[in-house]
Amino acid sequence: MSSILLIEDDTSLFQEIKEQLASWDYEVYGVSNFNDIMQDFTSLKPDLVIIDIQLPKYDGFHWCRMIRMHSNVPIIFLSSRDHPTDMVMSMQLGADDYVQKPFHFDVLIAKVQAILRRVYDYNTEQIELRTWNSATLDYAKNTVTNHKGTIELTKNEIYILKVLIERKNKIVSREEIIQRLWDDERFISDNTLTVNVNRLRKRLDELSLGRFIETKVGQGYQAKEVAHPHD
Repeated sequence: MSSILLIEDDTSLFQEIKEQLASWDYEVYGVSNFNDIMQDFTSLKPDLVIIDIQLPKYDGFHWCRMIRMHSNVPIIFLSSRDHPTDMVMSMQLGADDYVQKPFHFDVLIAKVQAILRRVYDYNTEQIELRTWNSATLDYAKNTVTNHKGTIELTKNEIYILKVLIERKNKIVSREEIIQRLWDDERFISDNTLTVNVNRLRKRLDELSLGRFIETKVGQGYQAKEVAHPHD
């Protein structure tokens, strides 16, 4: 049974979401102190976090930053604000998905199931090391290492990289990446994929690898493999 930390200060909405998730056999927990959410997160060690953007004292973006300093746990943002920048900010901070209020519970449940299924299936795969442009990818640890150092990626970022490297030097369509990453493309926007790939490329730039993830306009993305990546 997967555990979910639901960070929502609207009591009635919290109870409604909790009941809906509980009906699917998820264990749902709230926070005891909105001034110190990390205390509950650390003690619960949830499998998934659902967090509202508008919260007392500090907003959801703040707590997402705090969580990402310690964990790559999947995060879904909830927001009642109709600002496209909220979704972009969420993805840039390392969130896995974004749900606009008001929403149908079927959509939220589908997103939760897809993310947990992906993370669970991914974590149960055989530990695999792969090399790409003289870098070593550790899919179990979500890390990429080369002569410049090691970076740790989010689960979305490492999975996108994995999909691209499986077909290195070939174009992978945006639709295929979306379907493999989120199971059902109806529940994710095209813009979210763009944000995730841009964030992945920016992280890879720390190892001088970002330039090998190429955007093919109107087609998709390509992970290039070259003979001498340090040249």
